[in-house]
Amino acid sequence: MQNRFNSYLSIAHKLIESYKGAIPLAAFLKNYFSQNKKHGSTDRKQISHLCYCYYRIGNALKTLNFNESIKIAYFLCNSTPKEFAFLFDENYLSNWSEDVNLRLVFISKSYTKFELEHIFNLQDLVSIDHKNSFIKSHLTQPDLFIRIRPSYETIVKDKLTKNQIAFKEIASSCLVVTNGSKINEVLKVNKEVVIQDYNSQQIGTLIHVVKDNLKQPISVWDCCAASGGKSILAKDILGEIQLTVSDVRASIIANLKKRFDEAGINKYQSLVADISKPTIIRQKFDFVICDAPCSGSGTWARTPEQLYFFKEAKVNEFVSLQKNIATNAVNHLKKEGYFLYITCSVFKQENEEIVDYLLAASNLKLVEKRYFEGFEMKADTMFAALLKKVD
Repeated sequence: MQNRFNSYLSIAHKLIESYKGAIPLAAFLKNYFSQNKKHGSTDRKQISHLCYCYYRIGNALKTLNFNESIKIAYFLCNSTPKEFAFLFDENYLSNWSEDVNLRLVFISKSYTKFELEHIFNLQDLVSIDHKNSFIKSHLTQPDLFIRIRPSYETIVKDKLTKNQIAFKEIASSCLVVTNGSKINEVLKVNKEVVIQDYNSQQIGTLIHVVKDNLKQPISVWDCCAASGGKSILAKDILGEIQLTVSDVRASIIANLKKRFDEAGINKYQSLVADISKPTIIRQKFDFVICDAPCSGSGTWARTPEQLYFFKEAKVNEFVSLQKNIATNAVNHLKKEGYFLYITCSVFKQENEEIVDYLLAASNLKLVEKRYFEGFEMKADTMFAALLKKVD
């Protein structure tokens, strides 16, 4: 058994040495396993877990060799040693605690160069409160959240219970289930439920403000629609809407159409458009949703390779893109219309500074802006600002 787990370490080491961050780690590992069919499900799970642990400590101990780094990473990312106890001496094992704070204290004393702040080495750009809690959250895989669509609450909960899929009810329409749960085999995804992070669902609180202040039917433009999650959320909250969706990528729009079909949304117009440039759209809208391309820094607990590979210079590229997209999208807003700016970033440049830029450059007033901090919920952290056109 020990030899087997040593082989996992060896494979993980080779994968980490060859991985350069050009594609998501999940895709890189999937490619490797598809080319190496000898690995069973347990092998894939263990090797992947080791790789993810390694990247979860970000830049904290880059100077150490792999064997030492992976030991520290595994210790910090797991509440028990499980099958890898053989890697650790008694000093480690006696200090293993379910409390990550105690594990961090032990590592800080054992490795004087270790500092929590180095896990997320761009913290000077971060404007949220509770920075230490946010940084520590990267040591844990976030939960899987689902949003129950209107009128399906009882059906969904009954199906999960019948199929013995454990769930925790966060709200009547928000459930958390174990990562890896086979909900696709039990539930009609997109029709009955949407797989959507807790704080992505919380954006709905700002959409409710729009509902309370505009008369139906509301014309809505989701200008960076991607997979259409925010459009489905808007439809579920606002009811009958005149929906337009756009994205710069034709393949994404094709996938969105398939998802809308599954969700029962058939009244909408879609187009491929680069909103960072003046568009051919002539229509003005009551409500514009701008879920802008961003660093994704509020979601790096799901993609911890970003902790390791992301470069600060990339932030400026996103900021330039965000300014162009937001400025062009605001031009399509009716008087008294609402503009919802969203990112899954924790960087002030992508969030508050973009809002300040829009307020200075456009006839907008701020209704509300806030961070939806996810680390206490094992969820993503997001930023959103609701603005209103005043003339």
